[in-house]
Amino acid sequence: MKSYTFRMIIEPDENGTFHGYAPVLSGCHTWGKTLEETRKNLKDAIKTYLASLIEDGESIPEEQGYEILETVTLPEPAASYV
Repeated sequence: MKSYTFRMIIEPDENGTFHGYAPVLSGCHTWGKTLEETRKNLKDAIKTYLASLIEDGESIPEEQGYEILETVTLPEPAASYV
């Protein structure tokens, strides 16, 4: 059994729920009421997506980039005196 690793992006949406997608898998989107539910649903969606690609004889996309989260600290703005 082969394992694959994909970035999963989960964001809050305008309905108070969460939207999840895998950027390298075009059209692979889902949602959930909680972060954990969305994560589970997205993992299931990815499995289904990959099974469909394999069944259709298509290649499975691979992640090509890196994702880095960076914290930037800015100085506090000078207090304004009125």
